[in-house]
Amino acid sequence: MSVFSLLDPAVGLAHDVVAALAQVLPTALAIVMFTVCVRLALHPLARAAARGEKARARLAPHIAELNRKHKGKPEKLQAALAELYKKEKASPFAGCLPMLVQIPFFSVMYRLFTTPNDLLGHTVFGVPLGLHVGSAQGAGQLVVFGLLYAALAAVGYVGFRRARRAAAAQAATQAAQPAGKQAAPQPGLGLLPYLSFGTVLFAALVPLAAGIYLVTTTTWSAAERAWLHRGTTPVPQVALI
Repeated sequence: MSVFSLLDPAVGLAHDVVAALAQVLPTALAIVMFTVCVRLALHPLARAAARGEKARARLAPHIAELNRKHKGKPEKLQAALAELYKKEKASPFAGCLPMLVQIPFFSVMYRLFTTPNDLLGHTVFGVPLGLHVGSAQGAGQLVVFGLLYAALAAVGYVGFRRARRAAAAQAATQAAQPAGKQAAPQPGLGLLPYLSFGTVLFAALVPLAAGIYLVTTTTWSAAERAWLHRGTTPVPQVALI
């Protein structure tokens, strides 16, 4: 028995919900509505994560100072960090919670749209939802996939710009630190913004239905993050889904 087979009950439930919506809506729109409903249910976790990120950004100078003060003393550093987070009522893991909760949902949707079922036989603009871009025939089908990838690239560009601004702000903060107190550069940090385009590459490997899900959830993530972090300095983060 594969690990994915453990998700079969949840996949069956997701199928039934999408199929019920597809009775009154086009199937592609039913996928969008189902994804939006789930993301809406997860929104309270995103708000909690945003509060946690803002708290960590506020505490960043104190954390850097503790790292310098307890360098080479991991036990004292952990105790000092725990005391700091307790005093400020913050958590170093708050920002990870929504992503961790979304992983099972992503896995369910991935299995739903990559396992043969009746939903994948439906079409959007004449293109079957179960079709991969490699099997597309004719200009019409390629145009549909092209529009999908363009939408994902546009959302990725929004994330790319935000990640670049976050990296620039972090670099400026480090440069403002006194000599000898600047943190060592993190290798590979400059590549993080480009990971925002990873969903475009992933969408090329999955059927059209999964691509529609990806467009919906990444667009929601970008809009939600912009709303929750309006007026604040962006925090470096790459959304997986």
